[in-house]
Amino acid sequence: MGIFASLNQDLKDEIACKVAEKFGVELEIHRREKGAATQRPAEPVIAKPVDDEKDKVLRPPVVCVLGHVDHGKTTLLDYYRKSNVTAGEAGGITQHVAAYSVKRNDKQITFLDTPGHAAFSKMRERGAALTDIAVLVVAADDGFMPQTDEALKFAQKNNVQLVVAINKIDAKGANVDRVKQQMQARGITSEDWGGTIQCEPVSALKGTGMESLLDAILLQAEIMELKANPKCAASGTVVEAQMEQGRGPTATVIVNRGTLKPGDALVCGPNFCRVRAILDEYGKPLKNISPGCPGRVMGWSGIPSAGAVFSAVKNAREAERIADENKYKLRKAIEEEEENAKNAELEESKNLSDMERLNALIAGTSEKVFKVVTKADVDGTLEALNASLEAIKSKRVKLEIVGGSVGPITQNDVNMASASGATIVAFDVKPDNGVPAILKRQNVKVISHEIIYMLLDTVKEAMAELLDPELKENRVGLAEARVIYPYGKNAFVAGSMVTEGSIRRDFNARVLRKGEVMHTGRIDTLKRFKDDVTEVKAGYECGIRVTGFEAYQEGDIIECYEILKIRPPL
Repeated sequence: MGIFASLNQDLKDEIACKVAEKFGVELEIHRREKGAATQRPAEPVIAKPVDDEKDKVLRPPVVCVLGHVDHGKTTLLDYYRKSNVTAGEAGGITQHVAAYSVKRNDKQITFLDTPGHAAFSKMRERGAALTDIAVLVVAADDGFMPQTDEALKFAQKNNVQLVVAINKIDAKGANVDRVKQQMQARGITSEDWGGTIQCEPVSALKGTGMESLLDAILLQAEIMELKANPKCAASGTVVEAQMEQGRGPTATVIVNRGTLKPGDALVCGPNFCRVRAILDEYGKPLKNISPGCPGRVMGWSGIPSAGAVFSAVKNAREAERIADENKYKLRKAIEEEEENAKNAELEESKNLSDMERLNALIAGTSEKVFKVVTKADVDGTLEALNASLEAIKSKRVKLEIVGGSVGPITQNDVNMASASGATIVAFDVKPDNGVPAILKRQNVKVISHEIIYMLLDTVKEAMAELLDPELKENRVGLAEARVIYPYGKNAFVAGSMVTEGSIRRDFNARVLRKGEVMHTGRIDTLKRFKDDVTEVKAGYECGIRVTGFEAYQEGDIIECYEILKIRPPL
């Protein structure tokens, strides 16, 4: 028929009917009415095996460490893992979610370390939702802080069992009883105060009470009787995902049921995976991951979303088919959402008068927009970065995220930023080889930092730079005319005494007579005796000539001032 059509190309109805007819198929075309529900393909079904109670075995508890920033969550985990992560994190602030395994009396515990900074509340909430037991770290010297309360709410919302670790008991000003009092006020009374919450005073730095804390966690897990079936098809949750150089997309996962092995085919939303290898937190290969245990999985088709659920299917072809179906559904949902938003906007504009529509149009064209393309090292951090940027509210400048992805800054990111007039906001990632030259050539600005709050401050400064500066007049000095001298042909100089501040050459000036402005100009001549000078300070005499003015009189006040450009606040 003379048409070169690719696999994903739309065809006109009549052409599609002819092609179908040629293959002996009758094609029926149904159009949905506007506003009717979209007919989507049937949901791809992933069979979930029914667990038999006799197949279930005890599994390790998944423990989330929550608390305020700098209360010692990572130091506590460092003690168990015998490594120093805090030194490796920029600014000593944890900015990722990480999963580790710790052994105690031949029993395993899976720990999640979550960020404490306010920008990462989404990641903390996800950490709480993944876990069985939450260790709430409270510093004995500070007590409960805003993010401690926030973490407590996350744990209570997700029905997670609590164990409280009162850290820094050796610090100056430490008061364990005050913390227990604050716990009681929040309805989480310690066991030794007649409540049900296990509470352990510890020093993560010196190791005091750390073994007792592990025992408290294991005791809590024993009471909960955490069980899972290791014999069914594996399923679990993605804790974190990133693009690793030389490895491609990788994801740190926790298995909820079944046993995950290399060679398994997985589906996670629009992404699929044929498990190439499984690594532990130290980068050593694992033969499998049983329920409640973490591991880093390699072999993904793309970077899965942090917090997404994955399931094992029978083979890689089936995994790819289901992932494609999910991708199609996701795309359709986004398109429908955009169409609904556009229709709502049109409906709203119909109700406006011509004058209101014109005013809205003028406001829209004069509105300053700061466009950004976001980049981050891992998926959870990208999500936190986008949420933090969207939280920057300003009536003067609108922030718009035009795109975002995980991994180093690539040429595609630069092209996208250049085409949309955007700035690249990069968190803890560097440009690929050759990209700095492209950035310079295409004049694309990059804002990057390893610490989240410093990155956000720089973005706010860049947004403020878009605003027109406010002009402010600043008086530099005053001089009083005492004697008038001729200066060349038809020109005069005011012999003056500087009474306040200083008079400076080439600065703005106005001549005042009895409080009335006679002339405004610029000081083009400033002499001290016969010498040209740039500045004369209070208490000294000088000769002053203001451009465009010759009618000086004794007693005139010459005011010297400058115009300052001040960056307005967001």
